[in-house]
Amino acid sequence: MKPIVSIIMGSTSDLPVIEKAAAFFDEMQIPFEMHALSAHRTPKEVEIFAAGAAERGIKVIIAAAGMAAHLPGVIAASTPIPVIGVPIKSSFDGMDALLAIVQMPPGIPVATVGVNAALNAAILAAQIIAVGDSVLAEKLIDYKTSLAQKIVKANQQLADVKYKFKTN
Repeated sequence: MKPIVSIIMGSTSDLPVIEKAAAFFDEMQIPFEMHALSAHRTPKEVEIFAAGAAERGIKVIIAAAGMAAHLPGVIAASTPIPVIGVPIKSSFDGMDALLAIVQMPPGIPVATVGVNAALNAAILAAQIIAVGDSVLAEKLIDYKTSLAQKIVKANQQLADVKYKFKTN
């Protein structure tokens, strides 16, 4: 099995956030790899990884980083592959990381999801890949249908909640 998605985190301390993406890829049967690479502590390794990702068959890269959060942008500068940045909440409620990732210069785009939103990054990665994969596209349709069904069920349960002045 060869990975088609790379999940890169600046530190293994980001793993509790990133695990949601990994679990989603398992659920969708999307082969992925995970690495810890730092834009500041291992810049040469980051550049080597990013430059070789397309040749290895990687279709999307998810890069998670906190604080200065340069990792997604550094990766995007060295590859033609779509990069999705996940800002990690580590200081300033993650706003420093969010702003660092979202404010990329022209020509170096990084798609950015919300702070600690690794699941949304995984869903977006799957949607990008599904453009050319009808089986995955169907899985995503089923997944989104299940999200809607959860809300329908929640509303049914709310109907049983009783309050003196509740009218529904």
